[in-house]
Amino acid sequence: MLKTDRLRALADALAKHNVMRLRDAASLLGVSEMTVRRDITANPERFTYLGGYIVSAANVPNAAGYSLEQEQDHFAQAKAQASAHAAQLIADGETIFIDCGTTLTTLARLIPADMQITVVCYSLNIAEILRRMPNVRMILLGGVYVPSSDSFTGDESLEMLRRMGINKAFISAGGIDTARGVTCWNFHEVAIKQAAMSSAVESHLVVDTSKFGIVKAVRFSQIDAFDSIVTEKGQELRRRRAG
Repeated sequence: MLKTDRLRALADALAKHNVMRLRDAASLLGVSEMTVRRDITANPERFTYLGGYIVSAANVPNAAGYSLEQEQDHFAQAKAQASAHAAQLIADGETIFIDCGTTLTTLARLIPADMQITVVCYSLNIAEILRRMPNVRMILLGGVYVPSSDSFTGDESLEMLRRMGINKAFISAGGIDTARGVTCWNFHEVAIKQAAMSSAVESHLVVDTSKFGIVKAVRFSQIDAFDSIVTEKGQELRRRRAG
């Protein structure tokens, strides 16, 4: 298969499935994984490779035209890579919770189009991505809209979360400190994060490594409450503390 034909076939496959594993792309195109990697590297404006997945560059912040200044300001690429690692933890048929914040938007985009799952969320930017996925059953928690985090808060949402069975909760944070715990900017997020973690079988903290050593205004958890911490470097399993 000619290179132009490979690129066209890969783009068509991503349009249908959102993401592809490297080995699946190599099998589809009838070439080696190294050839697929070279094709991706040569076409950064069209494709990128994150945490074991091939994705469209249009779905990843700063994937094309990488800027060191932007990366220092926003760490967008690191956030996207962390979400790509987290996406590998999602299994078909599960109910998952996706927290608010910029880090987890890529996680929502990386849900495979053929995967049937239920996603609980409370932010508009996450909901806007999920509503375009026909196989995703979205539960958008309501309440009072908070512009600073593009999310909602309310007692009804907390009650609904407490009654739900959630397989995996993916939680974002503004800071992680060994002594002071896991913190965020907004007070209204605390109860929602805690309710989701309490209802979940597994809780995973998804952050980029720039958050380590940082303390924000509101503490919502200790580090030991999470089953793992997922960063751009991969997943670090932790021993979840009972209670």
